[in-house]
Amino acid sequence: MGEIRQLSMEHEIRAAFPVMSQLRTHLSEALFYEMFQQMQKEGYTLIANYHNEKIVALAGFAMLTNFYDGKHVYLYDLITDAQERSRGYGEELLAFIESFAVQNNCNGVTLSSNIERVDAHRFYEQKMHYDKPSYVFKKRF
Repeated sequence: MGEIRQLSMEHEIRAAFPVMSQLRTHLSEALFYEMFQQMQKEGYTLIANYHNEKIVALAGFAMLTNFYDGKHVYLYDLITDAQERSRGYGEELLAFIESFAVQNNCNGVTLSSNIERVDAHRFYEQKMHYDKPSYVFKKRF
């Protein structure tokens, strides 16, 4: 279907912004690139699924270790371009990340999804067979 590539060059990251902005609507392109640079230093990896040299889906993740999940991949972002949904591009990216996790001796993949994203939950639970074992709590300052 698509071709999955890691993005690291400035022009690649900036080219990904139109798709990422569909999920992270609060970001400007400048803030997106600035934050990416910091996140990359902290282990964040951004990959894209290309179809006909166009970015059709993105995923951002990091390999982490904690007491409750052990060594795992944390999926921060997964978005398919609105015009390209239901064509398997997001599924391809998630399968790629799952393979990455297995190859790196991780226990699994963990993610958080906004409570209002019912379609995303259906995708993770029904299509990709993810469990929903907990809630995420936040306190903003």
